[in-house]
Amino acid sequence: MKKKILVVVGPTAVGKTALGIRLAQAFDGEIISGDSQQVYRGLDIGTAKATPTEQAAARHHLIDVRNLTENFSAYDFVTAANLEIEQILARKKIPIIVGGTGLYVQALIDGYHLGGQNQHNEMMQLREYLTTLSDELLFEKVHEQGLKITELNRRRAVRALELAAFGDGENKPSPYEFLLIGLTAERKILYERINQRVDGMMLAGLLDEAKLLYEQFPNVQAAKAIGYKEFFPYFAGESEIFEATELVKRNSRRYAKRQLTWFRNRMAVKFYDVLDENYPENVLASAKNFLEERDIIE
Repeated sequence: MKKKILVVVGPTAVGKTALGIRLAQAFDGEIISGDSQQVYRGLDIGTAKATPTEQAAARHHLIDVRNLTENFSAYDFVTAANLEIEQILARKKIPIIVGGTGLYVQALIDGYHLGGQNQHNEMMQLREYLTTLSDELLFEKVHEQGLKITELNRRRAVRALELAAFGDGENKPSPYEFLLIGLTAERKILYERINQRVDGMMLAGLLDEAKLLYEQFPNVQAAKAIGYKEFFPYFAGESEIFEATELVKRNSRRYAKRQLTWFRNRMAVKFYDVLDENYPENVLASAKNFLEERDIIE
């Protein structure tokens, strides 16, 4: 019987951190951040890291594990997350992945254990290409290679073609079973939350973090993240602070839309509306059923 893992995904500002903590407290779990930017030390506000109070409420992992000058890839995440999962399970706790970086979370769930960074990059490039194809072309490629799929849909087709290309013994099915919990909200409400979050970040000192990157680390991976890069023209005297702040809000809203598209089209996620009167009790009930099934079988 596979060990079970909870996964919380969704767009920025929807409430993933709060739900992750609620799940950790309810089921004796520990949280693994599935965010590509929260790994960096010194970038707390713009990456919406769990606050010290929130981290005290539930143990968090893969936060503040890289210096600003270091890169962090999907391959790095899969490697580090699998190690954290093993250690959490050894402590007889429930691993809970919480984050909005779809590429990272999907790579972990799909069970890629590649031989190295280069091979992983090649697989990701193939995935990006396959997802741009129409249904007709995608399914035609599956037919051409004589691949057998129990249920013909885009996600299974892409997965089958990836394994056909990289199925040399390095890719192995994940040894875990995942419950994918997606959070969403009506677009207008979500966008209001995003705008309010950015305003709160500005009051909390977001500009100081952006200035640090601009002055000392303008070329690092983290400097390209939404919430920081938009202020570079302001520091260079090429835009006003209001324009830069509005650009952060706009880019964050667009990113939220891309996140939702990714999770809906590429992963088997069950979504919950955070404004539903039954939320979060409905999520807690689903998680309880999922986890207790293991106990009954074992």
